[in-house]
Amino acid sequence: MTTQRLPFPVPDERAHYFVDSYADMHDLVEDLGVPVGAPEAAATVLRTARELLRQSYYCYEFSTVAVMHSLIAVEIVLCDRIPDAGKKPLHQLIKQGAADGILTARQAEYLDYGRQIRNGMAHGQTTHAVMPPAMAIPMMTTSFTIVSELCAAPTG
Repeated sequence: MTTQRLPFPVPDERAHYFVDSYADMHDLVEDLGVPVGAPEAAATVLRTARELLRQSYYCYEFSTVAVMHSLIAVEIVLCDRIPDAGKKPLHQLIKQGAADGILTARQAEYLDYGRQIRNGMAHGQTTHAVMPPAMAIPMMTTSFTIVSELCAAPTG
């Protein structure tokens, strides 16, 4: 058996459309701070999402993965905040969160849109999705903000 070594990462040729160097990726994600009070599971997911976005400098598609990953953190926090959340699917958590006033209508709309993208990828309906970092940043910012607001709000 021959072992093939993978090459060291090189910048994705599309990276130059949004930054000049990898160091610029730090500036791109600097406002994506993990909210104080977030459950450790959600905080870990948000840190991973932020790192995936930084690494999209080398693998452009990581920006899409980062957005999908940031939705996981929102789902974790919704499960913590919604009574009897159990193993309800995300679409039910979003509906119940909006109905209970845990989520605003705008937040529910955003989350449902993200859920549809995620489901399309997870179930093979969307086989290749590329979300440029410029599009990923606002979506991730929304996930980070929702987690922050849900963690700051008093629990029932």
